[in-house]
Amino acid sequence: MFVPSGEQFEISAGEHRATVVEVGAAVREYAVAGRDVLDPFPLDKLSDGGHGQVLIPWPNRLEDGQYEFDGEQRQVDLSEPPKHNAIHGLLRWRPWRAARHEGPRVVLAATLMPMPGYPHRLECTVNYALDADAGLTVTTTIENAGDGPCPVGTGQHPYLSAGPGAKVDDCELQLRAATRIDTDDERQLPKGRVPVAGSEYDFREPRRIGAVEVDYAYCDLDRDGDGRAWTTLRGPDGATAALWVDEAYPYVELYTGDTLAPDRRRLGLGCEPMTCPPNALRSGEDVVRLAPGERLTCRWGATLT
Repeated sequence: MFVPSGEQFEISAGEHRATVVEVGAAVREYAVAGRDVLDPFPLDKLSDGGHGQVLIPWPNRLEDGQYEFDGEQRQVDLSEPPKHNAIHGLLRWRPWRAARHEGPRVVLAATLMPMPGYPHRLECTVNYALDADAGLTVTTTIENAGDGPCPVGTGQHPYLSAGPGAKVDDCELQLRAATRIDTDDERQLPKGRVPVAGSEYDFREPRRIGAVEVDYAYCDLDRDGDGRAWTTLRGPDGATAALWVDEAYPYVELYTGDTLAPDRRRLGLGCEPMTCPPNALRSGEDVVRLAPGERLTCRWGATLT
């Protein structure tokens, strides 16, 4: 059977089960005792709407595919032609190789070779680990394997599941974030930061999503004693899909899936850890500058409560 997402790597721990795929190092599914934590995409389909994909060397959108680094103007291919943007980096459709796969853990690796618009070599690994108590932990490491400095951002594109037969409309969402990055309607590029207080996009306290459409990055995140910021989605079945990010991720994009195909729309909540905001390579905001041999490491995780 031909599988568009390539080789499937299954991992398990107790009642926790996950499948990670070769293409884009995406997590295709993750469930606890048969209840989805992350909204899956089908085995016989491509990842839609970025489902589960790893986003390197930038997450979200890059205006006109253009940026400047160390005084040099650069142009990458436009991967979102209708909006004249480049989106979600350069590795989301590339094959990754399994560096390690055993029991509750799989490590996928890829080399991003120099190319027009991004003339740097990156060695990238994503470590997926399941624990019967802690759930899923995902550790992304990016090393500058070239001979000069390079700009780097990263993110990932999981969707929290609304639960069996449900849509996000009937779920209760909480994300303790004080600020939303507003975007224009035409190209979804950032145009300013606005407080969420008093708006329909304020989810600092748990509340039903209803019909509101969300596709925005949030920042100024409240964190717990371990430095984690949490997003929780409580389904109509009473179970809560939860996702945390460590301090390497100052931004979380929420997306209610309104532009997906009709049969896939609003079944899960895009909950995307990001090290930098939309259009970061162009603005320079929170882009990590890696010297040769330096690494960026960041972690996020998910579980069912």
